[in-house]
Amino acid sequence: MSLAAYCVICCRRMGTSAPPLKSHTYWREIRNLIKFTGSLILGGSLFITYEVLALKKSLTLDTQVVEREKMKSYIYVHTVSLDKRESHGITYQARKELHKAVRKVLATSAKILRSPFADTFSTVDVEDHECPVWLLLRKSRSDDRAARLQAVQEMSEAHHWHDYQYRIIAQACDLRTLTGLARSQESDLRFFLHPPPLPSLKEDSSIEEELRQLLASLPQTELDACIQYFTSLALSESSQSLAAQKGGLWCFGGNGLPYAESFGEVPSATVEFCLEALVKHSEIPTHCDKIEANGGLQLLQRLYQLHKDCPNVQRNIMRILGNMALNEHLHSTIVRSGWVSILAEAIKSEHIMEASHAARTLANLDRETVQEKYQDGVYVLHPQYRSSQPIKADVLFIHGLMGAAFKTWRQQDSERDLTEPVSEDETKYTTCWPKSWLARDCPALRIISVEYDTSLSDWRTRCPMERKSIAFRSNELLRKLRAAGVGDRPMIWVSHSMGGLLVKKMLLEASKKPEMKTVINNTRGVIFYSVPHHGSHLAEYSVNIRYLLFPSLEVKELSKDCPALKTLQDDFLEFAKDKHFQVLSFVETLPTYIGSMIKLHVVPLESADLGIGDLIPVDVNHLNICKPKTKDAFLYQRTLQFIRDTLAEDLEN
Repeated sequence: MSLAAYCVICCRRMGTSAPPLKSHTYWREIRNLIKFTGSLILGGSLFITYEVLALKKSLTLDTQVVEREKMKSYIYVHTVSLDKRESHGITYQARKELHKAVRKVLATSAKILRSPFADTFSTVDVEDHECPVWLLLRKSRSDDRAARLQAVQEMSEAHHWHDYQYRIIAQACDLRTLTGLARSQESDLRFFLHPPPLPSLKEDSSIEEELRQLLASLPQTELDACIQYFTSLALSESSQSLAAQKGGLWCFGGNGLPYAESFGEVPSATVEFCLEALVKHSEIPTHCDKIEANGGLQLLQRLYQLHKDCPNVQRNIMRILGNMALNEHLHSTIVRSGWVSILAEAIKSEHIMEASHAARTLANLDRETVQEKYQDGVYVLHPQYRSSQPIKADVLFIHGLMGAAFKTWRQQDSERDLTEPVSEDETKYTTCWPKSWLARDCPALRIISVEYDTSLSDWRTRCPMERKSIAFRSNELLRKLRAAGVGDRPMIWVSHSMGGLLVKKMLLEASKKPEMKTVINNTRGVIFYSVPHHGSHLAEYSVNIRYLLFPSLEVKELSKDCPALKTLQDDFLEFAKDKHFQVLSFVETLPTYIGSMIKLHVVPLESADLGIGDLIPVDVNHLNICKPKTKDAFLYQRTLQFIRDTLAEDLEN
């Protein structure tokens, strides 16, 4: 304003003054022009300099904030004044337009060159990879699926960023991208924010009481008999009465090993049985909605953090979460509750059980690259991460009586517990050779292991109301496997003991159902490890009262004189010959200890003979027939050869 007033005064003086001499007038006009032009140039320079410095300041990254970001899980944002008086006047409008134009130029150059702001703003404190962070974020939200997948892959391969840049991605990415990063093997764990603070427990309430209240809030009518059994057991009995009734906890997955002998330690029996009941309830979609609505995700997260040293508790919590993830409308709630960060860490665990449960849940959450749904008891051993390796065939492992999805397929002759780390060295002990050995030798395979509950005796069964025949179990497993996409690719079945009978029954049942036609058409072969095609002596031995005084239904169906077993053998033999299945059978030659005193040849040579394919005797007992001593052992190498030869044409295509 002062500059404009000065110019007006000068002009008026020039217009009203008396006409001087010509030469004097000429130099006076030049001086006035110089004064006017100089003032204009000086004022303009000062204005432009002020605006450049103001813009530079607004674009400069606060290094103190950067240092704080290395320690914090959130970013700081400069606040903007809400005083409307600051937005008045021509100066504000000029600044606004100038800033807008400069930012457009800088943003365009950054996108084209993928470099920080240059030239006048080359001293701005921005790293060379600052712009790609935001470009990748934008790319991850693209409408093009291939572009989204590429963005997630590039994020997961970034290992040179600063801590605050990982936090930017963690806070700005969407749920789909976050799940993809969790399923990427190379992802940095800094991509995942810590779970939000958990709500406080109610006054005069314990975590056990809240767990019981959660279970009590679920519908109690029209339930399966076993769900009612576990629910009533958890709600109506005290910890001591539960201990007296059950005589110790037993693992829910069917591995037959006592979990705890004393209830004086955490977790209590109430927690154990409540979780087992919730596992069953979570198989019902409407009950999953109730669990979420009543704060179950946060309560389970508190339990998970509290019992980090209790694998059985953590496994049941993961089973519940994996079942809830089958319902897509709950995905956003699961992710927002902070579970993805826990799963991202768990899937990288060296413990096979922990990693496999986390992999199942994340696969159910990842609808971007996974079309299949993995129900309870169906675990993918390979690949557990997103991979560019095309999967050309499936290999399915079905355990037998008192077996488990992981421990049945461990390496022989080791007293190590399943929770011990799996060594990356193939020459050392592995708790699951299909995951450690077969996945490396045949990376184009999807390897699935199945788990189901079994018992030797009715009085040791998990649920007294649960009497599942081979026919019932086969239909149940077939339904779960079909939901996991089994039948869409060529496949080989690998089975141990009673698991072989289930495989035979599943294939026969699938042949009768049009919707299961692909399962038959894509079955290339079957491997049997000591399968009692003609029965076993196990059901006839009732000397060991602890196990066999009241044989379970599964054991009874293994009797040599069982009509259902003979019918199954005759029907499958004819069916396998007609379909030209490739068959490889192994059989034990050494007896197995049942209890501490009885030695029993569980599956003799004549019972393991299917009638087609090769039958190979091996000098091991019934438990070790499916557990190679080393990777170079005959058992594994012959199995590997059969898989490669049978799937040779499919793997080459």
